[in-house]
Parts: sequence; C-alpha cells; structure tokens
Amino acid sequence: MSRRITIVEVGPRDGLQNEKTVLEPAVRVDLVRRLEAAGARRIEAVSFVHPKYVPQMAGAEEVMAALPAEAGRSRIGLVLNGKGYDRALGTAVDEVNIAMSATDGFGLKNQGLNVEQQVQMLADILAGRANAEGAPGATPSLSATLSCVWGCPFDGEVSVDQVSDLVGRIAQLGVEEIALADTIGVGDPWSVTRKVEAARKAAPEAVLRLHFHDTRNTGLANAYAGVEAGVDVLDASVGGIGGCPFAPGATGNIATEDLVYMLERAGFETGYDLDGLIETARWIGERIGRPAPSALSRAGGWPRS
Repeated sequence: MSRRITIVEVGPRDGLQNEKTVLEPAVRVDLVRRLEAAGARRIEAVSFVHPKYVPQMAGAEEVMAALPAEAGRSRIGLVLNGKGYDRALGTAVDEVNIAMSATDGFGLKNQGLNVEQQVQMLADILAGRANAEGAPGATPSLSATLSCVWGCPFDGEVSVDQVSDLVGRIAQLGVEEIALADTIGVGDPWSVTRKVEAARKAAPEAVLRLHFHDTRNTGLANAYAGVEAGVDVLDASVGGIGGCPFAPGATGNIATEDLVYMLERAGFETGYDLDGLIETARWIGERIGRPAPSALSRAGGWPRS
C-alpha cells in the first residue's frame, strides 16, 4: 500500500510542556533540528503561553528566531487566545494552532474561557485575519485543536453530539484543519470511529487531524482506528513524552517512533527515518533526566538495521 500518513511532530511543545525539567530555548531548537533531520516536516515548535503558567515554554520568540524559514518545513506555534495569536504573528511561524476545548471545565482551567467564549475568541481571530488580508507579509496558516474530545478531567464524558456540534461551528468559521484530541487518554478505537465519522459529517470539507495520549495504553489502537476511518494526519511526540499541566494525571502522547514503526510495517509511507527518531528519543530522555517511555526507544526497530 502506498497511502501516505502525515505525522505532525509535537514533542517540542506538547512533549516538553509537562516535564519537570525546564529546557533552555537553545536545547529546544536542537530538538527541532534533530527531529527535522529524522524526517519531520510539520512540527509544533513552540507555544505562546505565559511563562508563569507553563515555564517549559518560555522563550518562544527566541526559539523561532533560531529557526529561519526553510522550504518544505512548517513550524507551528500553539496559542490559547488572541494575545497569544498576536505574539505568534510577530515571529516566523508557518502555522498557528488555536487550542480549544470540547468542555467548559477544561476550557476554564486551560485558558479561562468556557466553550462559547472560545468560539467567540476564534471568530475574533478569524475576523482580524480577514481584515488584515492584503497587508505586507505572509499570514501563517491556521488550524484548531479541540481538546477533551473523548473525556474531560472536570466534566466527565463527552458525547458525540457535543463534538460534532463544535466541529461544525469551527468549520463554519472557516478553519480548514481541525484536530480532535484525546487530552487525557480515555478513548477507545470504537469511539474513535464514531467521533471521526460524526466530525466528518459535520465538517465534510475540513481536514481532520487526530491527537492521542497513551495514558491508558490505547493510543496506538486509537491511531489505527483513525487511519482505518480515513484520517491521514496524526500528531505524535518523540519518545512518547508529554502531557498537559492543566489535566490531572495526563501522560505522554503516542510516540512518534512507535507510530512510524506500526504504519511503515503495514506499508504506509510517513517520510520518517526510524533510526533517527529512536536516537532522538534517547537523546531527549537524557536531557529531561528520565528514559523516554516509548517502546521503540527501548526495543529498537525490526528487522535490525
């Protein structure tokens, strides 16, 4: 099979934001470079959040200044609100990813906004983009990530209708790529199928992206279900590091190298160098002071190279 799956590398942002060890911007730039050398072409490099709340992401402007634009590579900046979006516009990010939530509880904890306020925030950003059309300089592309699609640590279960309603509203505002995130890792493959199908009906023209955490050891199974449901874009974090400071008990994302191994063994194309990813996972484990939790960083690939 020759179907290509795009893996968006989120290690430098989602991977590091919940680690106890705070890495200097220069080390995070090194991580981005190593990941790009291993094949990453879309990479969530920074987050424009207040360092008081997420000190691991301090120095986003410094990181981006050390990553000059390169053809064929897209560096993404995550934002939580309009202020973060304005900061992102002052850098060389290629994409801006706006974080939203499927629930009031997580939205209020994560960014101080309930669901309705988040939708209005997104509408305001998009209105500002429309007003700026034709201004000098390129405007980065924009996507939205909907957190807690499979469950919220504060509000509990999240229904299919909640998800499809929000996805439809986000798409109607003009967002062309929408990520569905299992922020606390409570999803299962069957619910992935149901919510992907519902999201596709609600936003048939949008590109769907999936973002899974492996908190309860279902991450790769959920990724498989998403691919089987026709999704071609997935997030992953090198080494399986990651988590959310505002979600109690949240652990790492699915590991990029584990996902690449599964997909390429099945015949899919990802464009990644597995050995390079494994080396990078071990390297970042040394930098954060603990072994990366991914399976491939321990066992290696197969067949042996």
